[in-house]
Amino acid sequence: MAIETELLILGGGTGGYVAAIRAAQKGLDVVLVEKDKLGGTCLHRGCIPSKALLKSAEVMDTFNMADEFGIEIGETAKVNYSKVTKRKEAIVDQLYQGVQGLVKKNKIKVVQGKGAVLGPSIFSPVSGAVAVTFDDPDKEEEIYVPKKLIIATGSVPNSLPHLPLDEEMILSSDGMLRLQELPERMAIVGGGVIGVEWASLLHSLGVEITIFEALDRLLINESKQVSKALQKQFSKRGIDVKVGQLVEQAEIANGTVSLTIKGEDKPLVVDKVMVAIGRKPVVEGIGLQNTSVKYDAKGIHVNAHYQTSESHIYAIGDCIDTLQLAHVAMKEGELAVDHIVHDTSEPINYVNVPRCTYTSPEIASVGYTKETLPEGKKVKTGTFQFNSNGKALIGGKPDGFVEVIKDEETDDLIGVSIIGPHATNLISEVSTAIYMDASPIEIGEAIHPHPTLSEAIQEAALDVYKLAIHK
Repeated sequence: MAIETELLILGGGTGGYVAAIRAAQKGLDVVLVEKDKLGGTCLHRGCIPSKALLKSAEVMDTFNMADEFGIEIGETAKVNYSKVTKRKEAIVDQLYQGVQGLVKKNKIKVVQGKGAVLGPSIFSPVSGAVAVTFDDPDKEEEIYVPKKLIIATGSVPNSLPHLPLDEEMILSSDGMLRLQELPERMAIVGGGVIGVEWASLLHSLGVEITIFEALDRLLINESKQVSKALQKQFSKRGIDVKVGQLVEQAEIANGTVSLTIKGEDKPLVVDKVMVAIGRKPVVEGIGLQNTSVKYDAKGIHVNAHYQTSESHIYAIGDCIDTLQLAHVAMKEGELAVDHIVHDTSEPINYVNVPRCTYTSPEIASVGYTKETLPEGKKVKTGTFQFNSNGKALIGGKPDGFVEVIKDEETDDLIGVSIIGPHATNLISEVSTAIYMDASPIEIGEAIHPHPTLSEAIQEAALDVYKLAIHK
């Protein structure tokens, strides 16, 4: 027997469960189908567990700096990775319970099983019914027939043919989070956000790291100045950065991995290799071939309101070709629901989505960088170094800077890049300012408390007009 509902959401990750909650708040009857755990990649295999590890790495860095603050510690700090991972798991579990509670509070029906979209059938004259199968062989398949369907199946780690993942010696980010002990030497292939975050935290926890990036710089989506500053800081810390170099082959023998590097005579021998070359959308194995929904290797095709080529079927999050960020998936889920309920929604300006990298030093940006400016747009920039900021000096982390970009014609703030202490928290001020169509002078003239890191943003904003006080 087919079960009817107003809305079915296929995938209970960040985008999916947020869409479900918003839909329930709007009064819709919601079914949420998830094959694994609510919270998806972000909660269980991405944002949250990796940032928990990064916090442990930060504590280790602070311990190692203690002497600079006049604190003499007799014994050398030691990483107990078992305790590190237990703390990570406890945080994930607490948040997981919270998500489950929110879903229950909003009276959302959760179906724990694997869903596949059906084409026109005896259950429905149009595509969009969902067949759910279960791990329990004694449990029969269930068919759900929603009026509207949101696909939120997320993404999985990408791989390379010559570096096949076994999640033991050659690992993805998923495998990294299952490690029970740290290797002594490790290579990371890929200098994007995931690669540099893992390089940073592993080095702080005592692992010898070499990071390879095939392009000419780390973090290709950030400004060249930020990339240059990060590489300089990594090298200063002792992380071996190889840009413009390709890993051609991996050979596993005697508990180590021997990497052949293009243009190098001698292989690099490490204990483990991490492949961090991005993520690919989950579009196969979910029944899309039964419909007329268009999709390719980059994801499901949608319009500005997240409708597919079948207008009653929507798609959001990592399974579409937009920014693969948890906060983007959340917003897309909310907007898809708004369109379902009100037949209208406000499209996202993806240029103005804040982007964060949780390395040491942290990196955050919003809007344009110098490299991504539209052709012909005239701008002025302002900068301020954290080594002239009192709070950064007090904190012992004065490296980095703030860069502000202003549109000459409109005087609007159109881009900010930050590399330095607490950049990922600081970015919210300027993200909100861009959303409100503020100009840099409005940020510069607003009173900022002293001493704070936010004063660096104020000074950089004033520097656009050559009015910075402490520069």
